[in-house]
Amino acid sequence: MSLFVQILAAAAVLANAVVYGTDVLAALVMRSVYRRLDDTTMTLSAGWGHYYADLRMPPVGITGVVAASGAAVVAALTGAAGAAVSAGLAVLTLAVWLTLYARIAKPINAAQKAAARSGVIPPNARALQDRWDSVLYPRVVLQTLALVALIVTLVIA
Repeated sequence: MSLFVQILAAAAVLANAVVYGTDVLAALVMRSVYRRLDDTTMTLSAGWGHYYADLRMPPVGITGVVAASGAAVVAALTGAAGAAVSAGLAVLTLAVWLTLYARIAKPINAAQKAAARSGVIPPNARALQDRWDSVLYPRVVLQTLALVALIVTLVIA
């Protein structure tokens, strides 16, 4: 059964690495780019980016959470306590990440997508982007912790 835990953990690593990479790109590159753009260009760019990301990223994120949860459950059921704990920690950090995303980033994504689609830029466009950016580094840290926990799961399972 440890092979099954490892397969689930590996799937979780691969899926969450996509989310991690996306957040890291936003933190290291896109924040700086958006600060150099006027509000209209920034909002259109972010809005269309969220439009496509919101279409394509959910299956990746769901796969990561489901695979990490499966690794935790299978490890627990087979008595692999260390792997169960490390996979469980990954699930916990992903749950916190999802909470930050759902409460802060997702509503801003929706506003920026609406602005991009309609061409009507909200008067608080810069404040919206600043609020979105405010949870970016915590999201990167949470994804990092999840990936580390999942790698530990792979190693000890």
